[in-house]
Amino acid sequence: MTASAALLRERYGERYRWLLLLSVMVGTMASIMSSTIVNVAIPDMSHHFALGQERAQWVTSGFMVATTVAMLTTPWLLSRYGYRATYVGAMVLLLAGGIGGGVAGNFGLVLVARVLEGLAAGVVQPIPAVIILYAFQPHEQGRASGIFGMGVVLAPAIGPSVGGLLVDWFGWRSIFFMVVPFCIASIALAFKYVPASGPGGRAADRAGDSLDWRGLVLGGVGTLCLLNGLVALHSGPAIEAGALLLAALGALVGFIGWQRRLQRQGRRPLMDLRIFQYRPFAMGSIVAFIYGTALFGSTYLLPVFMQLGLQLSASHVGTIMLPAGIVLALTIPLVGRMADTQPTQLLVSIGLALLALSFGLMVLVDLHSGLWMLVGFAVLGRIGLGFILPSLNLGAMRPLDKPLIAQGSSAISFVRMLGGAAGVSLCGIVLEWRIAAHGDSLQTVASSAARIQAFGETFLLLTALCLAALLAAWQLRDPRRPVAPAARPE
Repeated sequence: MTASAALLRERYGERYRWLLLLSVMVGTMASIMSSTIVNVAIPDMSHHFALGQERAQWVTSGFMVATTVAMLTTPWLLSRYGYRATYVGAMVLLLAGGIGGGVAGNFGLVLVARVLEGLAAGVVQPIPAVIILYAFQPHEQGRASGIFGMGVVLAPAIGPSVGGLLVDWFGWRSIFFMVVPFCIASIALAFKYVPASGPGGRAADRAGDSLDWRGLVLGGVGTLCLLNGLVALHSGPAIEAGALLLAALGALVGFIGWQRRLQRQGRRPLMDLRIFQYRPFAMGSIVAFIYGTALFGSTYLLPVFMQLGLQLSASHVGTIMLPAGIVLALTIPLVGRMADTQPTQLLVSIGLALLALSFGLMVLVDLHSGLWMLVGFAVLGRIGLGFILPSLNLGAMRPLDKPLIAQGSSAISFVRMLGGAAGVSLCGIVLEWRIAAHGDSLQTVASSAARIQAFGETFLLLTALCLAALLAAWQLRDPRRPVAPAARPE
């Protein structure tokens, strides 16, 4: 139970680092699957609970908010409790959320389950990047990220297809249970391969600094105000929207000020702001925010477009997305190897350009289009993602000093998810706005050319966001590779 990374490495030899990576891969697969699998069930869930589009959207947005805020706690949890206790605790929480959502009798309980899943996902997702940068030598980090990324995207790629069939056969509740076997397997692997120590081989310090609750509250309030402010821009009074967005800005200013104050006092802040003094990390964070907005916005928008715009069943949606997911899983390890030798800004820029093109081409799709067009455009976008995923985190975090790696992984994940949470809300707002402008409604049964045009205009928004991210991506520069070997897996 108290095995350190050194003891585990001695027991399992050189293959230990790959066993450790496999262990965290399974849990991360479960957390990412929980974030995407629900999208194919949103229409059925909305019908079951008689929800409007705005309320149904919180099934996804609530998860994103919880994930975003929880990511800020990962460095503290790793320092306080170590890898194993943090990881297993998050998996137990994810398991409880999956089972709870599957048996929930009202929409409020579904939202509670989604928040639990989101909290677990937020804690888990920064951990793999920390392990890769500690456990693997610099010339292997791209390959490790590629192999890890292939495994992580494969389950979500297959998940919507299986989830679509489950929704058609057994109803929307069945998709919540898909994470259960992954959670059980990840817990078993964690007790065998994940060390009890924290980053750098340091022992867990249960008597260390307490969690920065004030910073966490400021981060949570700011995120909630941002999302609700975006919603109020469309459906609420202008004064309400302005007040919420100002509150979000105030929370951001307060959060930054409080973190600086803690650093001046020599106390542990929730986010160490020194990481933004590294230019590659600062530029990578800008790209991560915009990329998160486009990625998660499209993850919400694509299934809704296919079901409510093109009148396709949930199983059809999953089948259409399956080839794209497989192509993504195959692209990531190839690009991962390239990330060890090719300039980061080139790989990320290629990915963003392909992603923007795939969104822009969606305006060509209508009720008479062949399904091959949807498959082709989805594949193109996923190739773009395959160029971005292994490259962005490594390019941004490699220049960080070792003690700042956990903070960097948490911060860039937080920024990406903050963009994702905003992206889901933004797509929902723009979609309803454009549908209303064309005189249609998502509540009507039959589709129409006007509704499809509104979806196309929303995809153009995502195209513009990806092109904007290109400006920051081209300013990324590969950091100077360290000559000395990387630290052992700790």
